[in-house]
Amino acid sequence: QVQLVESGGGLVQAGGSLRLSCAASGSTFNMNLMSFATMGWYRQAPGKQRELVATISSGGSANYADSVKGRFTISRDIAKNAVYLQMNSLKPEDTAVYYCLVPLRGQNYWGQGTQVTVSS
Repeated sequence: QVQLVESGGGLVQAGGSLRLSCAASGSTFNMNLMSFATMGWYRQAPGKQRELVATISSGGSANYADSVKGRFTISRDIAKNAVYLQMNSLKPEDTAVYYCLVPLRGQNYWGQGTQVTVSS
């Protein structure tokens, strides 16, 4: 089993910044495997489907949704089994619950989510 806990969400005005964190815990075996896994951030706004925000490979290669390119930065700390999302120039349309995801051994592990609300 793997447990993911997100933090760092909150209420911010448009143009502001937030930094989300996702910390993983679990068996030593799974934590060692996680260092080779791609980790990702997704978000789900009210009434909408969950969508990909960004992913980062074990080698540090990052990919972003077009809607966040140039504003969000994903990073990871393999030693801490953590992934981060720095969000700058936030817009009201970024309002959503943000989830981190780790696919591991054929199973997708999700965190409980953290709410990000951007006021105009």
